[in-house]
Amino acid sequence: MAGYGELLRTPGVARIIAAQLTARFPNGMTSLAILLHIEQVTGSYGSAGLVLAATSVGQAVAGPITSRWMGLWGMRRVLTVTLAICAAAIACIAAFTLPLPAYMVLGLIAGLSTPPVQAAVRTIYPKMVNSRQVTPLYSLDASLQEIIWVVAPVLITFVATQIGTVQALALIVVVLLGGGAWFILSPEVGRVRIPRSRRSFGKVLGKPAVLLATVVGFLLIGACSAVEVGVVSTFGHEGIEAGLVLAVFAVGSLAGGLSFGHIPIGPWATARRMLIVAAGLGLTMISLNAWWLGATLAVAGLGVAPALAVIFAMTSASVKFSETAEAYGWIGTGQLIGAAAGSAVAGFLVDGAGPQGAYLAAALFAATGAIVAIVFVRGFPDLRDRDPSPIPDTEPVPTIT
Repeated sequence: MAGYGELLRTPGVARIIAAQLTARFPNGMTSLAILLHIEQVTGSYGSAGLVLAATSVGQAVAGPITSRWMGLWGMRRVLTVTLAICAAAIACIAAFTLPLPAYMVLGLIAGLSTPPVQAAVRTIYPKMVNSRQVTPLYSLDASLQEIIWVVAPVLITFVATQIGTVQALALIVVVLLGGGAWFILSPEVGRVRIPRSRRSFGKVLGKPAVLLATVVGFLLIGACSAVEVGVVSTFGHEGIEAGLVLAVFAVGSLAGGLSFGHIPIGPWATARRMLIVAAGLGLTMISLNAWWLGATLAVAGLGVAPALAVIFAMTSASVKFSETAEAYGWIGTGQLIGAAAGSAVAGFLVDGAGPQGAYLAAALFAATGAIVAIVFVRGFPDLRDRDPSPIPDTEPVPTIT
């Protein structure tokens, strides 16, 4: 913890972490608020699901595109334009009673214009600290983002059910604009300039480390989404057990990230951390008792944030600085698709076999991630004695002869 204290005392680090967490806070609220609002307006969960699907598709498509744009037009310009469009689309969903296709279009626009804050901040991090601190900073970031997934859903559900869904969406717009403005106006966002990438769009996926990070991230987040479905199907929506068990899962991830963040990253780091997740999730199928699920998910959670930290660090160390934002955009898209796939597979298995089916899906997603990390271990960089900062961009310098 002393190392994290030193890290947070580095000029600008605590501020940029707080700003980006606030800017990303709506990510943990928007889907749930849209689901509750559209269901209330239309009276159909199916209609709400279609709007939510359109939003998710927009987010998945936009991730690498808007991230790459930051190298073309600058971070502040891209973040400001996407922020304004996204806030306007969510405000329109809240303010107007519209036919379902119009809600779907607005959801798609909101998804397409989701500000690429995550890609931006992870591109900035290596420029703020020395090489020894980069890996712990990624670990701290991966750990603290659990706050979003614990607090945000609880807050937005309370506002939507106790005050109203329109007010819940309005709250999201306020936080989106306030947090986004705080992040955009941070000095580091204006100070760090991403060079224009000279490679064609999508070529960064040809880097083995980026492709592996995307695949492992897909499988890891797929496992986490399947866990959510399993916990909700086990305890239902009414009781507090589901929220408490999922909170324990997140706390386990937070503890793992803070505990393991200082450990140097070798080629086997991803495999070890995914095996921890898979082992914990495999144990969940023994019993649906709340105490047992809490204990086993706490174990599984110990590997989640550390695995994400490896994904971020190995990506940073494997690409040129001009490619980092797009690379993180692809990783984010992989995680969004993983979340949708994990929820869908778990949902079908719950219908056919009960809650245990969801935990089985989660364990299989995580185990597959561990297998990928083991089989392709040579594709994972060894960062134990290496600077995990991005590779500098170089270009010919004209000389007078």
